[in-house]
Amino acid sequence: MAIPYLLSGSIGEDGTYLRKGKDHFAAHRITLRTGRAKSVDSKQRTVLLADGATLAFDRLLIATGSSPASPPIEGIDLPGVHACWTLADARKIMALAKPGARVLQMGAGFIGCIIMEALASRGVALSVVEMGDRMVPRMMGEGAGGMIKRWVESKGVKVHTSCRVEAIQKKGSALNVRLSNGMNVDADLVISATGVKPNIAFLGQSGVTCAHGVVTDEYLQTSVPGIYAAGDCAEALDLVSGQHIVSAIQPNAADEAVCAGMNMAGKRMALRGVTQINVLDTLGLVSTSFGQWQGVSGGEHAELSDEANHRFLRLEFGGDVLVGANSVGLTEHVGVLRGLIESRVKLGAWKDRLRQNPLALMEAYLASAQAQAAWGLKGYTVS
Repeated sequence: MAIPYLLSGSIGEDGTYLRKGKDHFAAHRITLRTGRAKSVDSKQRTVLLADGATLAFDRLLIATGSSPASPPIEGIDLPGVHACWTLADARKIMALAKPGARVLQMGAGFIGCIIMEALASRGVALSVVEMGDRMVPRMMGEGAGGMIKRWVESKGVKVHTSCRVEAIQKKGSALNVRLSNGMNVDADLVISATGVKPNIAFLGQSGVTCAHGVVTDEYLQTSVPGIYAAGDCAEALDLVSGQHIVSAIQPNAADEAVCAGMNMAGKRMALRGVTQINVLDTLGLVSTSFGQWQGVSGGEHAELSDEANHRFLRLEFGGDVLVGANSVGLTEHVGVLRGLIESRVKLGAWKDRLRQNPLALMEAYLASAQAQAAWGLKGYTVS
Protein backbone atom coordinates (compact mmCIF):
# COMPACT_ATOMS: atom_id res chain seq x y z
CA MET A 1 0.00 0.00 0.00
CA ALA A 2 2.94 2.33 0.56
CA ILE A 3 4.49 1.93 -2.91
CA PRO A 4 2.53 4.82 -4.55
CA TYR A 5 3.73 7.15 -1.79
CA LEU A 6 7.29 6.06 -2.50
CA LEU A 7 6.75 6.78 -6.21
CA SER A 8 5.41 10.25 -5.43
CA GLY A 9 8.37 11.05 -3.16
CA SER A 10 6.21 11.41 -0.04
CA ILE A 11 8.29 8.75 1.77
CA GLY A 12 11.59 6.97 1.38
CA GLU A 13 12.09 3.21 1.29
CA ASP A 14 12.22 3.02 5.09
CA GLY A 15 8.73 4.47 5.14
CA THR A 16 7.36 1.44 3.30
CA TYR A 17 8.20 -0.94 6.14
CA LEU A 18 5.17 -1.95 8.19
CA ARG A 19 7.29 -2.84 11.22
CA LYS A 20 10.04 -0.24 11.41
CA GLY A 21 11.80 -1.41 14.58
CA LYS A 22 14.31 -4.20 13.99
CA ASP A 23 13.43 -5.74 17.38
CA HIS A 24 9.64 -5.63 16.83
CA PHE A 25 9.04 -9.39 16.61
CA ALA A 26 11.51 -10.34 19.33
CA ALA A 27 10.03 -7.71 21.66
CA HIS A 28 6.62 -9.34 21.22
CA ARG A 29 7.99 -12.88 21.73
CA ILE A 30 7.29 -13.77 18.09
CA THR A 31 9.54 -16.14 16.20
CA LEU A 32 9.79 -14.89 12.61
CA ARG A 33 10.39 -17.43 9.85
CA THR A 34 10.69 -16.10 6.31
CA GLY A 35 9.66 -18.45 3.53
CA ARG A 36 6.74 -19.60 1.45
CA ALA A 37 4.05 -22.07 2.48
CA LYS A 38 3.75 -24.98 0.06
CA SER A 39 0.87 -26.89 1.64
CA VAL A 40 -1.20 -27.35 4.78
CA ASP A 41 -2.04 -30.74 6.32
CA SER A 42 -5.09 -30.02 8.48
CA LYS A 43 -5.22 -33.59 9.85
CA GLN A 44 -1.58 -33.71 10.94
CA ARG A 45 -1.75 -29.99 11.88
CA THR A 46 1.38 -29.08 9.95
CA VAL A 47 2.49 -26.52 7.36
CA LEU A 48 5.06 -27.56 4.74
CA LEU A 49 7.37 -24.78 3.59
CA ALA A 50 8.97 -24.52 0.16
CA ASP A 51 12.42 -25.15 1.68
CA GLY A 52 11.22 -28.53 3.00
CA ALA A 53 10.79 -27.47 6.61
CA THR A 54 7.63 -28.49 8.47
CA LEU A 55 5.97 -26.41 11.17
CA ALA A 56 3.43 -27.87 13.59
CA PHE A 57 0.48 -25.86 14.85
CA ASP A 58 -2.38 -25.99 17.33
CA ARG A 59 -4.12 -23.02 15.70
CA LEU A 60 -3.29 -21.52 12.33
CA LEU A 61 -4.01 -18.12 10.79
CA ILE A 62 -4.00 -17.89 7.00
CA ALA A 63 -3.11 -14.28 6.21
CA THR A 64 -1.32 -14.76 2.88
CA GLY A 65 -2.80 -11.71 1.16
CA SER A 66 -3.03 -11.43 -2.58
CA SER A 67 -0.85 -11.05 -5.69
CA PRO A 68 -1.21 -9.01 -8.87
CA ALA A 69 -3.36 -10.62 -11.54
CA SER A 70 -1.30 -10.80 -14.72
CA PRO A 71 -3.48 -10.54 -17.87
CA PRO A 72 -2.80 -12.99 -20.73
CA ILE A 73 -1.37 -10.38 -23.10
CA GLU A 74 1.37 -10.85 -25.69
CA GLY A 75 4.47 -9.04 -24.42
CA ILE A 76 3.34 -8.76 -20.80
CA ASP A 77 6.75 -10.13 -19.68
CA LEU A 78 8.84 -7.68 -21.71
CA PRO A 79 11.35 -5.41 -19.94
CA GLY A 80 9.64 -2.12 -19.22
CA VAL A 81 6.33 -3.77 -18.21
CA HIS A 82 5.86 -3.81 -14.44
CA ALA A 83 3.32 -4.43 -11.72
CA CYS A 84 3.42 -1.98 -8.80
CA TRP A 85 3.70 -4.44 -5.93
CA THR A 86 7.19 -4.75 -4.47
CA LEU A 87 10.14 -2.50 -3.71
CA ALA A 88 11.91 -4.08 -6.68
CA ASP A 89 8.97 -3.02 -8.88
CA ALA A 90 9.07 0.49 -7.44
CA ARG A 91 12.79 0.90 -8.11
CA LYS A 92 12.36 -0.13 -11.74
CA ILE A 93 9.36 2.15 -12.19
CA MET A 94 11.17 5.15 -10.67
CA ALA A 95 14.13 4.58 -13.00
CA LEU A 96 11.82 4.84 -16.03
CA ALA A 97 9.12 7.27 -14.88
CA LYS A 98 11.12 10.44 -15.39
CA PRO A 99 9.51 13.79 -16.25
CA GLY A 100 8.21 13.62 -19.82
CA ALA A 101 8.44 9.83 -20.05
CA ARG A 102 5.57 8.14 -21.89
CA VAL A 103 3.73 5.87 -19.45
CA LEU A 104 0.75 3.65 -20.21
CA GLN A 105 -1.17 2.11 -17.32
CA MET A 106 -3.49 -0.87 -17.70
CA GLY A 107 -6.36 -0.65 -15.24
CA ALA A 108 -8.26 2.23 -13.64
CA GLY A 109 -9.61 0.50 -10.57
CA PHE A 110 -9.18 1.63 -6.98
CA ILE A 111 -5.50 0.75 -6.68
CA GLY A 112 -4.91 1.76 -10.29
CA CYS A 113 -6.15 5.29 -9.56
CA ILE A 114 -3.79 5.60 -6.58
CA ILE A 115 -0.88 4.46 -8.76
CA MET A 116 -2.02 6.84 -11.52
CA GLU A 117 -1.89 9.78 -9.11
CA ALA A 118 1.64 8.88 -8.03
CA LEU A 119 2.77 8.62 -11.65
CA ALA A 120 1.14 11.94 -12.56
CA SER A 121 3.04 13.62 -9.71
CA ARG A 122 6.30 12.55 -11.39
CA GLY A 123 5.50 14.64 -14.48
CA VAL A 124 5.11 11.79 -16.96
CA ALA A 125 2.92 11.80 -20.09
CA LEU A 126 0.28 9.36 -18.87
CA SER A 127 -2.29 7.22 -20.67
CA VAL A 128 -4.71 4.89 -18.86
CA VAL A 129 -6.55 1.92 -20.42
CA GLU A 130 -9.65 0.51 -18.69
CA MET A 131 -11.82 -2.37 -19.94
CA GLY A 132 -14.90 -0.96 -18.20
CA ASP A 133 -16.97 1.86 -19.68
CA ARG A 134 -15.90 4.23 -16.87
CA MET A 135 -13.17 4.67 -14.30
CA VAL A 136 -13.22 2.55 -11.12
CA PRO A 137 -16.04 0.39 -12.55
CA ARG A 138 -16.05 -2.04 -9.62
CA MET A 139 -16.89 0.67 -7.11
CA MET A 140 -18.61 3.39 -9.15
CA GLY A 141 -21.69 3.49 -11.36
CA GLU A 142 -21.87 5.21 -14.72
CA GLY A 143 -22.59 8.69 -13.33
CA ALA A 144 -19.81 8.75 -10.74
CA GLY A 145 -17.25 6.84 -12.81
CA GLY A 146 -17.91 9.04 -15.83
CA MET A 147 -17.43 12.20 -13.78
CA ILE A 148 -14.11 10.91 -12.41
CA LYS A 149 -12.99 10.15 -15.97
CA ARG A 150 -13.77 13.67 -17.15
CA TRP A 151 -11.96 15.13 -14.14
CA VAL A 152 -8.86 13.03 -14.81
CA GLU A 153 -8.85 14.01 -18.49
CA SER A 154 -9.06 17.68 -17.47
CA LYS A 155 -5.79 17.12 -15.58
CA GLY A 156 -4.00 16.03 -18.76
CA VAL A 157 -4.29 12.23 -18.50
CA LYS A 158 -5.46 10.37 -21.62
CA VAL A 159 -8.12 7.82 -20.66
CA HIS A 160 -9.26 4.96 -22.91
CA THR A 161 -12.38 3.26 -21.51
CA SER A 162 -14.24 0.26 -22.98
CA CYS A 163 -10.82 -0.71 -24.24
CA ARG A 164 -8.13 -3.31 -23.55
CA VAL A 165 -4.49 -3.87 -24.36
CA GLU A 166 -4.16 -6.53 -27.07
CA ALA A 167 -0.38 -6.73 -27.39
CA ILE A 168 2.86 -5.10 -26.27
CA GLN A 169 5.87 -5.13 -28.59
CA LYS A 170 9.40 -3.81 -28.56
CA LYS A 171 9.94 -0.65 -30.61
CA GLY A 172 13.60 0.28 -30.52
CA SER A 173 14.46 1.03 -26.90
CA ALA A 174 10.80 1.64 -26.07
CA LEU A 175 7.50 -0.23 -26.35
CA ASN A 176 4.49 -0.08 -28.64
CA VAL A 177 1.08 -0.98 -27.17
CA ARG A 178 -1.77 -2.07 -29.43
CA LEU A 179 -5.24 -1.26 -28.11
CA SER A 180 -8.56 -2.89 -28.98
CA ASN A 181 -9.90 0.47 -30.23
CA GLY A 182 -7.40 0.34 -33.11
CA MET A 183 -4.90 2.76 -31.61
CA ASN A 184 -1.19 2.14 -31.10
CA VAL A 185 0.48 3.95 -28.21
CA ASP A 186 4.25 4.31 -27.79
CA ALA A 187 5.47 4.00 -24.22
CA ASP A 188 8.70 4.02 -22.25
CA LEU A 189 6.98 2.23 -19.37
CA VAL A 190 3.84 0.07 -19.06
CA ILE A 191 2.20 -0.44 -15.65
CA SER A 192 -0.06 -3.44 -15.07
CA ALA A 193 -2.73 -2.59 -12.47
CA THR A 194 -5.42 -5.05 -13.50
CA GLY A 195 -6.47 -6.34 -10.11
CA VAL A 196 -5.36 -8.94 -7.59
CA LYS A 197 -6.10 -12.55 -6.70
CA PRO A 198 -5.96 -14.16 -3.23
CA ASN A 199 -2.92 -16.31 -2.46
CA ILE A 200 -4.72 -19.58 -1.73
CA ALA A 201 -3.31 -22.09 -4.25
CA PHE A 202 -1.28 -23.85 -1.52
CA LEU A 203 -4.52 -24.83 0.24
CA GLY A 204 -5.67 -27.12 -2.59
CA GLN A 205 -5.38 -30.39 -0.64
CA SER A 206 -5.79 -28.95 2.84
CA GLY A 207 -9.51 -29.55 3.38
CA VAL A 208 -10.00 -25.83 3.98
CA THR A 209 -13.01 -24.65 1.96
CA CYS A 210 -12.14 -21.96 -0.59
CA ALA A 211 -14.22 -20.09 -3.15
CA HIS A 212 -12.71 -16.85 -4.44
CA GLY A 213 -10.93 -16.69 -1.11
CA VAL A 214 -10.84 -18.71 2.12
CA VAL A 215 -14.43 -18.98 3.38
CA THR A 216 -14.83 -18.02 7.05
CA ASP A 217 -17.60 -17.85 9.65
CA GLU A 218 -18.39 -14.91 11.93
CA TYR A 219 -15.42 -15.86 14.12
CA LEU A 220 -13.07 -15.86 11.09
CA GLN A 221 -12.72 -19.64 11.49
CA THR A 222 -12.55 -21.70 8.30
CA SER A 223 -14.28 -25.01 7.60
CA VAL A 224 -11.50 -26.69 9.61
CA PRO A 225 -11.69 -26.06 13.39
CA GLY A 226 -8.65 -24.22 14.67
CA ILE A 227 -7.73 -22.75 11.27
CA TYR A 228 -8.61 -19.09 10.71
CA ALA A 229 -8.20 -16.59 7.88
CA ALA A 230 -8.07 -12.80 7.65
CA GLY A 231 -7.23 -10.06 5.18
CA ASP A 232 -7.14 -10.08 1.38
CA CYS A 233 -7.24 -13.88 1.17
CA ALA A 234 -10.36 -14.28 3.37
CA GLU A 235 -14.05 -14.35 2.45
CA ALA A 236 -16.11 -12.85 5.26
CA LEU A 237 -19.77 -11.94 5.57
CA ASP A 238 -20.81 -8.65 3.94
CA LEU A 239 -23.09 -6.74 6.33
CA VAL A 240 -25.31 -5.28 3.61
CA SER A 241 -25.70 -8.02 0.99
CA GLY A 242 -25.57 -11.01 3.35
CA GLN A 243 -23.08 -12.68 1.00
CA HIS A 244 -19.51 -13.80 1.63
CA ILE A 245 -17.03 -11.53 -0.15
CA VAL A 246 -13.32 -10.84 -0.38
CA SER A 247 -13.06 -7.20 0.66
CA ALA A 248 -9.44 -6.33 -0.02
CA ILE A 249 -9.23 -3.07 1.90
CA GLN A 250 -7.12 -2.29 4.95
CA PRO A 251 -9.86 -1.37 7.48
CA ASN A 252 -11.67 -4.67 6.96
CA ALA A 253 -8.38 -6.59 7.08
CA ALA A 254 -7.50 -4.97 10.41
CA ASP A 255 -10.93 -5.74 11.90
CA GLU A 256 -10.70 -9.35 10.71
CA ALA A 257 -7.22 -9.68 12.22
CA VAL A 258 -8.42 -8.50 15.64
CA CYS A 259 -11.34 -10.92 15.56
CA ALA A 260 -9.29 -13.90 14.38
CA GLY A 261 -6.52 -13.20 16.88
CA MET A 262 -8.92 -12.95 19.81
CA ASN A 263 -10.61 -16.24 18.92
CA MET A 264 -7.27 -17.98 18.43
CA ALA A 265 -6.25 -16.75 21.89
CA GLY A 266 -9.41 -18.23 23.42
CA LYS A 267 -11.52 -15.07 23.72
CA ARG A 268 -14.71 -15.63 21.74
CA MET A 269 -15.44 -12.68 19.48
CA ALA A 270 -17.85 -12.39 16.56
CA LEU A 271 -17.23 -9.99 13.70
CA ARG A 272 -20.47 -8.31 12.69
CA GLY A 273 -19.25 -8.42 9.12
CA VAL A 274 -17.35 -6.47 6.52
CA THR A 275 -18.73 -3.71 4.37
CA GLN A 276 -17.87 -2.64 0.87
CA ILE A 277 -16.23 0.69 1.68
CA ASN A 278 -13.97 2.68 -0.59
CA VAL A 279 -12.77 6.28 -0.24
CA LEU A 280 -10.59 7.42 -3.13
CA ASP A 281 -8.69 10.65 -3.84
CA THR A 282 -8.10 10.90 -7.60
CA LEU A 283 -5.91 13.86 -8.51
CA GLY A 284 -7.65 15.92 -5.83
CA LEU A 285 -11.23 14.72 -6.39
CA VAL A 286 -12.54 12.60 -3.50
CA SER A 287 -15.09 9.87 -4.23
CA THR A 288 -16.73 7.23 -2.05
CA SER A 289 -18.54 3.95 -2.55
CA PHE A 290 -20.57 2.07 0.06
CA GLY A 291 -22.49 -1.18 0.21
CA GLN A 292 -24.65 -2.25 -2.74
CA TRP A 293 -23.87 0.82 -4.84
CA GLN A 294 -25.17 -1.01 -7.93
CA GLY A 295 -28.67 -1.09 -6.43
CA VAL A 296 -30.90 -4.08 -5.67
CA SER A 297 -33.68 -5.77 -7.59
CA GLY A 298 -36.90 -3.81 -7.21
CA GLY A 299 -35.10 -0.99 -5.40
CA GLU A 300 -35.32 2.74 -5.98
CA HIS A 301 -32.67 5.42 -6.18
CA ALA A 302 -32.06 9.14 -5.81
CA GLU A 303 -29.45 11.03 -7.80
CA LEU A 304 -27.87 14.48 -7.75
CA SER A 305 -25.37 15.61 -10.41
CA ASP A 306 -23.53 18.95 -10.52
CA GLU A 307 -21.08 18.68 -13.42
CA ALA A 308 -19.80 22.25 -13.15
CA ASN A 309 -18.66 21.74 -9.56
CA HIS A 310 -17.70 18.05 -9.95
CA ARG A 311 -20.26 16.87 -7.42
CA PHE A 312 -22.33 13.72 -7.67
CA LEU A 313 -24.42 11.65 -5.27
CA ARG A 314 -26.50 8.53 -5.90
CA LEU A 315 -28.39 6.73 -3.15
CA GLU A 316 -29.71 3.18 -3.54
CA PHE A 317 -32.70 1.95 -1.54
CA GLY A 318 -34.09 -1.49 -0.81
CA GLY A 319 -37.57 -0.80 0.53
CA ASP A 320 -37.09 2.04 3.00
CA VAL A 321 -33.49 1.07 3.82
CA LEU A 322 -30.42 2.77 2.33
CA VAL A 323 -28.36 -0.13 0.95
CA GLY A 324 -25.64 1.61 -1.08
CA ALA A 325 -24.26 4.90 -2.32
CA ASN A 326 -21.78 6.59 -4.66
CA SER A 327 -20.53 10.11 -4.11
CA VAL A 328 -18.04 12.38 -5.86
CA GLY A 329 -16.78 15.71 -4.54
CA LEU A 330 -18.92 15.43 -1.39
CA THR A 331 -17.13 14.50 1.83
CA GLU A 332 -19.29 15.94 4.61
CA HIS A 333 -21.76 13.05 4.54
CA VAL A 334 -19.33 10.11 4.50
CA GLY A 335 -19.86 9.08 8.14
CA VAL A 336 -23.64 9.35 7.90
CA LEU A 337 -23.71 7.31 4.69
CA ARG A 338 -21.69 4.54 6.26
CA GLY A 339 -23.78 4.51 9.42
CA LEU A 340 -27.15 4.45 7.68
CA ILE A 341 -26.07 1.67 5.31
CA GLU A 342 -24.35 -0.56 7.86
CA SER A 343 -27.02 -0.23 10.54
CA ARG A 344 -29.82 -0.77 7.98
CA VAL A 345 -31.95 1.97 9.49
CA LYS A 346 -35.58 1.99 8.40
CA LEU A 347 -36.07 5.46 6.98
CA GLY A 348 -39.84 5.44 6.72
CA ALA A 349 -41.05 8.71 5.23
CA TRP A 350 -37.47 9.96 5.05
CA LYS A 351 -36.82 7.73 2.05
CA ASP A 352 -39.15 9.84 -0.09
CA ARG A 353 -37.61 13.02 1.31
CA LEU A 354 -34.16 11.78 0.34
CA ARG A 355 -35.42 10.97 -3.13
CA GLN A 356 -36.42 14.63 -3.41
CA ASN A 357 -33.23 15.95 -1.78
CA PRO A 358 -30.37 13.41 -1.53
CA LEU A 359 -28.30 15.88 0.50
CA ALA A 360 -30.71 15.72 3.46
CA LEU A 361 -28.75 12.77 4.89
CA MET A 362 -27.91 14.29 8.24
CA GLU A 363 -31.52 15.22 8.87
CA ALA A 364 -32.59 11.69 7.90
CA TYR A 365 -30.04 10.24 10.30
CA LEU A 366 -31.09 12.42 13.20
CA ALA A 367 -34.76 11.66 12.64
CA SER A 368 -34.45 7.95 11.92
CA ALA A 369 -31.28 6.37 13.26
CA GLN A 370 -31.18 8.00 16.68
CA ALA A 371 -34.91 7.48 17.16
CA GLN A 372 -34.44 3.76 16.55
CA ALA A 373 -31.26 3.63 18.67
CA ALA A 374 -29.79 1.73 15.75
CA TRP A 375 -26.80 3.87 15.00
CA GLY A 376 -23.43 2.19 15.32
CA LEU A 377 -20.37 1.65 13.18
CA LYS A 378 -19.09 -1.81 12.44
CA GLY A 379 -17.86 -3.58 15.56
CA TYR A 380 -17.74 -6.83 17.46
CA THR A 381 -19.63 -8.79 20.04
CA VAL A 382 -17.54 -10.43 22.72
CA SER A 383 -18.43 -13.17 25.16
